[in-house]
Amino acid sequence: MTQDNMTSPESRLRSALSASDASVRLQTALTAGIHTDDAYLPVLIERCSVEPDFYVRDMLTWAITRQDRTKAVELLLPELDSTTAQARSQALHSLSKLGDRRAWSAITVDLLRDDDVEVAKAAWRTAAGLAPESEHPALARELVRNLGRGDRELQRSLSRAIAMLGPAAESVVDAATDAPDPGVREHALATAHVMAYPDDGFEAAIEEARRVVALRDAPTVGDD
Repeated sequence: MTQDNMTSPESRLRSALSASDASVRLQTALTAGIHTDDAYLPVLIERCSVEPDFYVRDMLTWAITRQDRTKAVELLLPELDSTTAQARSQALHSLSKLGDRRAWSAITVDLLRDDDVEVAKAAWRTAAGLAPESEHPALARELVRNLGRGDRELQRSLSRAIAMLGPAAESVVDAATDAPDPGVREHALATAHVMAYPDDGFEAAIEEARRVVALRDAPTVGDD
């Protein structure tokens, strides 16, 4: 390696982002976002796929959004096809923050149904934020397929993404409240509550949904 390569901005950034101390990596990402340089983008995106610390990853995303946005989108889109789940989820997160609608067409059904929950969550949120209004009904139908999936946090993320689609999602969510699976019914009812009462917390929505499901499933007078 030549001396120029060893002292290039991207080489210095890559080295600093590999430091064992997370606080050093955090400060490095912050500095890269304040003192922008086109050469930083590939290194920042590369580091996103392996960075173990949540706060550093968040700062890396911020630093990416501070660089040239057109170039950032161009370099992030190929990451959506990565075999590394963290690369996919972080690229989606960065694209969500950038808000560039060119990314919409790159959010595939495979991403929306990704087995990795972090990728799925990021895909739902990013798709809901970037989809053209004409695509809201189709996206709502796709997102509703995931009702009942995963733990409370994953369900909260899905409900919020569906709620972002507004009126276009109302009919499909309403239809899901009659689904055969009680878990899907409960999640659909909670999502409908979130859409109707956005200031209420998800826990309150889930509790209300459970109450409604229990009442619906309770035997009526005269049942054997």
